[in-house]
Amino acid sequence: MSATVYKSRSRTLRNRLLIAAGVVVLLVAGWLLGRSSASSPTVAEPPPPSSSPSPSPSASPPPPARKITLQVEDAAQVSGLEMQDTSDTGGGRNAGWINNGDFLRFDHVDFGPAAPASVNVRVASDTDKDGKILVRIDSAENPPVATLSTARTGGWQNWVTQTTDMTPVTGPHTVFVTFANEAPDDFVNVNWLEFRPSSESAG
Repeated sequence: MSATVYKSRSRTLRNRLLIAAGVVVLLVAGWLLGRSSASSPTVAEPPPPSSSPSPSPSASPPPPARKITLQVEDAAQVSGLEMQDTSDTGGGRNAGWINNGDFLRFDHVDFGPAAPASVNVRVASDTDKDGKILVRIDSAENPPVATLSTARTGGWQNWVTQTTDMTPVTGPHTVFVTFANEAPDDFVNVNWLEFRPSSESAG
């Protein structure tokens, strides 16, 4: 056998061994990588943060009832009675010579969304003949929402504030103030009415 042939076979064998060794190395490396991946613990992704529902806004409290003052000289209609200058605090004019069947009418009185609880009436009287002041809504014939019994105050210009509760009324209305007594005589003078959110007297 010539030296050239021997060298060629030896080189071929060596190449084959190198290729086989490379294949073995690749197989071993792949096996090791597979084991490493299999043995690595799976880390679970944290769940997305839960969005807590926003609290619903609390309902706003209803607005308080307003104080509404009606001066008798501002009445849209006067029936039966007459007006005169008053000596009451604040001046102005009061309704006098009031008798059974007389009335005052006030237009566009807005009580708002909250009903007043009482009405104060500024009155003066110098007679023992009792009578009634009645507050009616939208018609002088409707049932009264407030009724005040009058009494002597010590003089026709001796003013006091009397208070009575009233049926709840809200929104805009026409207000009638009617007067009733059994004797056909003048029985009271009136300066103003004041609708209030409570039964507290204006003094």
